[in-house]
Amino acid sequence: MIKMTGISKSFSSNQVLKNVQFSLGKGEIHALMGENGAGKSTLMKIMAGIYSRDSGTVEVKGEPVEFTSPKQAEEAGISVIHQELNILPYLSIAENLFLGREETFGRTGILKTKEMEKKTQKILADLGLDIDPASPASTLSVGKQQIVEIAKALSVDAEVIIMDEPTAALTDREIDTLFATIRQLQKQGVSFIYISHRMEEIFSLCDRITILRDGEYVGERKISETSFEEIVQMMVGRELGERFPERKSAIGEVKLAVKGLSRKDCFENVSFELRKGEILSIAGLMGAGRTEVVQSLFGYKKLDGGTIEFDGLPIKIDSPKKAKEIGIGYVTEDRKSEGLIVDFTVEENVSMTNFSAISKNGLISKKKERTLYDDMVKRLGIRTSGPEQSAKSLSGGNQQKVVIAKWLGIEPELLILDEPTRGVDVGAKKEIYSIINELAERGVAILMISSELPEVIGMADRVLVMHEGKVTADLPKNEMTQERIMHFATGGGNIAVKEK
Repeated sequence: MIKMTGISKSFSSNQVLKNVQFSLGKGEIHALMGENGAGKSTLMKIMAGIYSRDSGTVEVKGEPVEFTSPKQAEEAGISVIHQELNILPYLSIAENLFLGREETFGRTGILKTKEMEKKTQKILADLGLDIDPASPASTLSVGKQQIVEIAKALSVDAEVIIMDEPTAALTDREIDTLFATIRQLQKQGVSFIYISHRMEEIFSLCDRITILRDGEYVGERKISETSFEEIVQMMVGRELGERFPERKSAIGEVKLAVKGLSRKDCFENVSFELRKGEILSIAGLMGAGRTEVVQSLFGYKKLDGGTIEFDGLPIKIDSPKKAKEIGIGYVTEDRKSEGLIVDFTVEENVSMTNFSAISKNGLISKKKERTLYDDMVKRLGIRTSGPEQSAKSLSGGNQQKVVIAKWLGIEPELLILDEPTRGVDVGAKKEIYSIINELAERGVAILMISSELPEVIGMADRVLVMHEGKVTADLPKNEMTQERIMHFATGGGNIAVKEK
């Protein structure tokens, strides 16, 4: 279906692809992997007509092509589902699906609204989504918006579908639905290029894998003939060792104690303790209330009831400013809209929570700001062309490291991490895990939300499980299993009682 040979691409003096090759067979699910900044998205954007290549050839069904726009690629049967959602929130779901190819009555320009809604409903039903196609896209959860993006790609009868981190915001149930749909379409001859940092997904779904490193082709393997360890070594160019670093921190006295926290229509009667040096994870399905709880702890959302104690003293956290003043940092789930100012430089983003450390009498010391930037780039391994590079031009994983860096600068006593490794490659994940462990060893209390159960089990000392706004379990390390966590996350009762 697709053959790319000798592909090279530079942006100014930065060469992001060098003599890369890639091929895709009919009815194949082909994984494309590499660390953040390896060139995966750039290669796919060349295939989809978003970028032009500097050199090399692209063939579709044996014929050389020169796509100059995404529309040309789409007409050739190639559809892209981007990592960042392209949903227009104030249009209906049906209008989003048919955007740019609306059905009209002749040349009148009058839309065949009912027909488009009917077709949309059928496509969504095939994906297991029972929603009103006339409702605004803004009413959907992030996970359901992702399903709509997938439906949009399927609606153009694409023969090749490129998926860039399609499951990052999906629940396990939605992922199961997506995979079933992919496999069904594969049987019909549709080919998929699947970009993901989730190794379990790659080995569960894909037939073959191509690895890029630093913009160069490293090799390809059949999934049935390779292993997690080999793929990681090809990606990072070194042995990664254990996936999760060994925990060495000593858990101390109670740092945070919350009792009966409630917020209308979000969560109720949430109580737990978090100790110094402890990593407490909050697990649960999408909509369980996890993010809403930590937003309230950070003073970003108002509580309707409950008490908070910090170092044994009652405290009212009514703003993020107050939370920061007492030593709480918060790495948000959505790095682009809540974690970064994407048009600012990397240096400015790193320093924005640290003005007291880099300024005097209201004047910023550029020397101190540069020292802070240098320290954080070295400490977190942020790949950047320099302090003046804009945050929006970084890869997703490096953007995430910048968000973490801006909070490490305040030397937090309690750090909230909401999906800290979402969209981050396996090498960078290990680095972030090491940073989390290092903080815990210093006595920092860590409150971590994660939808990746292997991450929860591998990193946490305890896990708090939530279902529909309520805490359903508080499990110590020796009682954590994926099955047990999912049991409580789906509303299951006491397992021991059920077994009796």
